Amino acid sequence: MNVIGDRERGSAEQAQGVGLKKGWQTKKLGDVATLQRGFDLPTQERTDGDIPLVTSSGITDTVDKSAVHGPGVATGRSGSIGKVFYIDQDFWPLNTVLYVKDFHGNDTRFIFYLLRKFDLNRFATGTGVPTLNRNFVHDEIVNVPSLPEQQRIVALLDEAFAGLAAAKANAERNLQNARAIFESHLQSVFSQRGDGWVEKRIEEWCDSVMDCVNKTAPVVEEPTPFKMIRTTNVRNGLVDVSTVRFVTEEIYKIWTRRQIPQKGDVILTREAPMGEVGMLLTNDKVFLGQRLVSYRVNSAKLDNQFLLFALQSGDLQSQIHAKASGSTVQHMRVPDTKNLLLAAPPLTTQRQVVEHLISLREETQRLTRLYERKLAALEELKKSLLHQAFNGEL
Repeated sequence: MNVIGDRERGSAEQAQGVGLKKGWQTKKLGDVATLQRGFDLPTQERTDGDIPLVTSSGITDTVDKSAVHGPGVATGRSGSIGKVFYIDQDFWPLNTVLYVKDFHGNDTRFIFYLLRKFDLNRFATGTGVPTLNRNFVHDEIVNVPSLPEQQRIVALLDEAFAGLAAAKANAERNLQNARAIFESHLQSVFSQRGDGWVEKRIEEWCDSVMDCVNKTAPVVEEPTPFKMIRTTNVRNGLVDVSTVRFVTEEIYKIWTRRQIPQKGDVILTREAPMGEVGMLLTNDKVFLGQRLVSYRVNSAKLDNQFLLFALQSGDLQSQIHAKASGSTVQHMRVPDTKNLLLAAPPLTTQRQVVEHLISLREETQRLTRLYERKLAALEELKKSLLHQAFNGEL
């Protein structure tokens, strides 16, 4: 990214594209708010108190000393860049943040909203850990009204953002509730078993339980028809083969000499992370990478979708994590993947359970998409309000 080019282009567009109201002035941001790097505070000096300690992630702790009189404004300088924080009391900004040292007579919250208007990541430089370059921020061209007009705009934004925060909290709560309803029903199905349920070792329900070759297959750079499934491809009940690594036909034949994966197989991750599960829904030529195991059901005994839901349930997940070993990275031994205890009803009942769970999952996914769109729309509305505020349109 051409940081300087982007910065100059954005400044020029803003200076030339706005017909300013009476009383508004065009200035460099550094003449409106001067940013300053925060201060180091060794861990041994961080005695508990009631003074906010501001890091690049926000207020993460409290200490007994302050370095800046509040109210104030700060933003991440390194580590986490982009969020802008308003602190309504004296505070200590760590050296991972930039704080506003001088507001030049402007309203504090006006400056808070002004900085929120920008994508501050655009002003980051550095090839290793990106760092917010305050000189680039200072050079940005901004439009600033009189102090009374600033205060009027702040009052409008405070009210609007409070309403948006309430709407966001409500949407997030509804999103969480939608997901929780499915999870709760899934758990109840496998914990409150009815008549006819039989418990066996999972291996007894399957035609095969197959682990991977215990080494990493040599890959090639160019795409081929032969795809390696890794643990990262197994998430949320699905096996995603859109981002895979490729091998030659010769390697594919070697890695599938015991069994070729087929559509409908259920894949479990034994490590990194442990316990993720997904169903293979493609006829592509794929094979298992390391730390994966495949379950192929005996269709006369077990519905593969029922197995998928069972492995996602609290009962099987508890068993999986109870069998974890390893002092650093938790993993599941291959023999244990065959010895999980699975309870299931007759096949006709399994299919009824699956039909109901699929219907509930689809409704949950519909609600999830709805609330995620609402959250995205709220974020866009915030950007629109800030754009209007600093172009004299409120």
